[in-house]
Amino acid sequence: MAQLDRPTTDFHWPEYDADIGEFSPSPAVTPQDVHAVLGPQAEAMLRDLDVDVDELIRLVNAETTVLPVIPDYIPDDIVEAYAPAREPEPEESGLATAIRTWKQRFLKGAVVAVLVSLTGGGAAALAMNKSVTLNVDGKTQTVNTFGSTVGDVLDDAGITIGKHDALSPSPNAAVGHGGVVQLERGRQLTLIVDGKQRETWVRATTVEEAMKQLDMGKMLSNGAVLSAPRDGSVPLDGMTLEVKTQKDITLFDGGNKPRTVTTNAVTVKEFLATQEIKLGERDSVEKGLKRKLVDGAELRIVRTGVSTINIKEPIEPPVKTIEDPEMPAGTEKVKQQGKAGEKLVTYRVTRRNNVEVSREELEVKVLSKAVPRIVIVGTKQLVISDAAVWDRLAFCESSGNWSINTGNGYYGGLQFNKQTWDAYGGGQYAAYPHQASREQQIAIATKLRDARNGYSAWPHCAQKLGLPT
Repeated sequence: MAQLDRPTTDFHWPEYDADIGEFSPSPAVTPQDVHAVLGPQAEAMLRDLDVDVDELIRLVNAETTVLPVIPDYIPDDIVEAYAPAREPEPEESGLATAIRTWKQRFLKGAVVAVLVSLTGGGAAALAMNKSVTLNVDGKTQTVNTFGSTVGDVLDDAGITIGKHDALSPSPNAAVGHGGVVQLERGRQLTLIVDGKQRETWVRATTVEEAMKQLDMGKMLSNGAVLSAPRDGSVPLDGMTLEVKTQKDITLFDGGNKPRTVTTNAVTVKEFLATQEIKLGERDSVEKGLKRKLVDGAELRIVRTGVSTINIKEPIEPPVKTIEDPEMPAGTEKVKQQGKAGEKLVTYRVTRRNNVEVSREELEVKVLSKAVPRIVIVGTKQLVISDAAVWDRLAFCESSGNWSINTGNGYYGGLQFNKQTWDAYGGGQYAAYPHQASREQQIAIATKLRDARNGYSAWPHCAQKLGLPT
């Protein structure tokens, strides 16, 4: 094998000795390092090659006298995967850090180089150099590694595991030639569902896969609308995804019949815009435009319209009364029938949902005047006997039938009730008024009139006949 150029003087890397608390001048490569590099098969491999650990260390040191280029930083989780188990060390100097880094990154190559030189490049190289399939988010690649664990494979592939990633097998699991490592990257998703936002993580490469992982696949089959294509990719650095679910809304628009509308709108305002429904200056929506819609909601639009109308209306003829002292009181005669006029009235009409709620008169224009109705009313008072008065009263109360009994609780020509008849002595003539004679009924009626100082017991007919009450 090719030899590395050596300096003119031998150089040995000191190693920190935890027992004495300082760096020792012992060789940089230790038996623990060799076992960490070769893994569980170390003893069997050295036995097959007929070389012990100390001889292998001497050969490695001879091949690596010149310190290789060392990177500035190696992640601690990778360091732990490669370094042999040991007690925690105190804060190291720059030289100690360089030595530790060299061991982790370059010792494997050195050991393999020596083993290849010992075996002619056959079994040792094959045993150490593994071909592992790495599947990252469905994309596969082949990684050739000398490592023995999944963490070694990822380190050789230059991949760092995030806390939201899913790795199978685990980083410390052993891996052999032909092994498969599965890695699903976590992606942050800012999810906005019908206006409500939340942060979540998914291990999906497409939007549809992300929805299914979040148990939201049913929304897709139920007509949800997404802000990104279903087959669109979810970037590794995350994305914002807006989901608008499908809803059935019952729309009451003014006085029209209600109808069911299917929509993905989140708010009332968005719904009106998508449905191209315009609101008038005086129109309104119950519960406002910012209200969020849910499936089964009712949306009521109150339509308020104002219009001006002209209506022809009649003008009722006024009634003019002329008293005639020669005509008996209670009588009247139409001298002139009169005639209705006509007017044109302008109204401002307000309707809410096609129902008139107010009407304001703005202007009246008389088209034709009304002709008054003239009525002559008699005022002459007639002097009549008591008998004639009672006959007239009976005619008004019972059509002059002194023996009438209709079953309404009032009896006879003057329509006494049983209680009044008995109270004023009617029982001396008959049990009921209609069973007594005209003269007997007038006698009891006279007592009642005199007791009440008038005809108030018969208010309707007394007023009609002009009798005092």
